[in-house]
Amino acid sequence: MYNTDIPNREELPSAGKLIRSTIIAAIVALVLLVTVVMPAEYAVDPTGAGRLLGLTEMGEIKEQLAEEAAADEAAQMGAVKSSGDQEAPQVSEPVMAEAIEEPVSAPETGITASEPKPVAEPEAAQPKWQDEVRVVLTPGEGTEFKLTMEEGAAARFSWVSEGGPINYDTHGDGSGQSISYEKGRGVPEDEGKLVAAFTGNHGWFFRNRNDNDITLVLRTRGEYGELKKIL
Repeated sequence: MYNTDIPNREELPSAGKLIRSTIIAAIVALVLLVTVVMPAEYAVDPTGAGRLLGLTEMGEIKEQLAEEAAADEAAQMGAVKSSGDQEAPQVSEPVMAEAIEEPVSAPETGITASEPKPVAEPEAAQPKWQDEVRVVLTPGEGTEFKLTMEEGAAARFSWVSEGGPINYDTHGDGSGQSISYEKGRGVPEDEGKLVAAFTGNHGWFFRNRNDNDITLVLRTRGEYGELKKIL
């Protein structure tokens, strides 16, 4: 069996070499911390190197996701009753135009005939939004709105960010489950239909990443109980 030779005392590194190696390792670790770890994990870039390497944006995304997750956990802290008990949109009954008889001469026979005018068709009633909220977000500020929905229920929505685009995360939670439907960065507006994957709270988290205030306008209608402002 081969046994490893035990090094002599002269072959061992001196205390000075160990100290220099430790100092060099500490300096390298500090440089990596400042230029790589801090920008990528915490979006903190004191040297500017993280921005050049594209790591700062990665850190910003992680910070945003962490904030959005924290806001989602606070979903039960506040609620805004929806205006679902508002008066239903009134649709006026169509007014039918009466047929007006006009004489049409028949020179050959001397007999007059009458032809009715066409009847005007009623205009299609446009559905109204059930709820509408408007909120001003300062730079870096976020807000969240949720709809209480049963599984399979559908709600139409439309939102617009006035003053600049916005980041959003459409998601849901409840019944011990959670889901992320869609995410977007720098989006000025969106509309569509949200179908609940399970019974619970389903909606949107918005964050203003502009350098100025923006106004968010959210409109909803459909199969839901109430619109709640979570954050």
